[in-house]
Amino acid sequence: MKKIIAVFVLTAFLGAGYGCANKAQQGAGIGALAGATIGALTFKNKLSGAAIGAGVGLLMGYIVGNEWDKHDEQQVQNTLQNGKSGVSHEWVNPDTGKSYSATPAPAYMQDNKLYRDVVIKEDGPDGESIIAKAYRDEKGQWRLKQ
Repeated sequence: MKKIIAVFVLTAFLGAGYGCANKAQQGAGIGALAGATIGALTFKNKLSGAAIGAGVGLLMGYIVGNEWDKHDEQQVQNTLQNGKSGVSHEWVNPDTGKSYSATPAPAYMQDNKLYRDVVIKEDGPDGESIIAKAYRDEKGQWRLKQ
C-alpha cells in the first residue's frame, strides 16, 4: 500500500508544475495521475495496475498536451511574422477553448540577429502574461528563445 501511495504522490508532483510547465508537460502529469488511479482500481495487482496506468496515462496526456502547444505556437509564429508592432492578435485554442492574445514589439538587432519581443497573455481572470523574446533563424522563421 505504501508503494501505491508513493506512486500517487510522484504523479501528483509531476502534474503540479502548472506555472512552469507547458501543456505537454501538464498533460503528461495529469494523464499519469489519472492512469495510475484507474490502473490501481481496475487491476488485480494494484501496484502493477498503477504503474501500467501511469505509463499509459503519461504518454496519452503528453500527446494531447503537445497538440495544444503546437496550435498556440503556430499562432505566436504568425503574430511575429505578420503582426504589426503594438497590435494584439487574438485566437481561441480549438482543443482547450481558452482565449489568448499576442502583442509583438518592434524588431531590433542584437548580436547580429534580428529579435522581436512579444507579450503573450491567456485571457480571463486568472490569465497569465509572459514576455517572450524571439529571434529570426537562418531560414527566416521566428523562434522563441528559451
